[in-house]
Amino acid sequence: MEFSQSNDKLVHLLLIRLERISVDSYWAHRASGVRGALTKLLGEMESGKEIDPARLQINVLAGFEILQKAAEEYL
Repeated sequence: MEFSQSNDKLVHLLLIRLERISVDSYWAHRASGVRGALTKLLGEMESGKEIDPARLQINVLAGFEILQKAAEEYL
C-alpha cells in the first residue's frame, strides 16, 4: 500500500509538471501523450486495479525525460 501511495504522488507530480510545459515548446505534444498515459495509469491505480510495473516505469521515465528536454530549451 505504501508503495502504491508513493507511486500515486509521483504520477500526480509528473502530471502537474508536464501540464506546465509551454504550448510553444517542441516537447508539448509529446508531453500530452505521456500525460494521457499517466492519467490512465493513475485511474487504474486509484480504482484498485493491478498495473504493470514496467508500464508505469516506462511512462514515468518518459515524463522525466520530456521535462528535462523542455527545460533544456530555455537554457
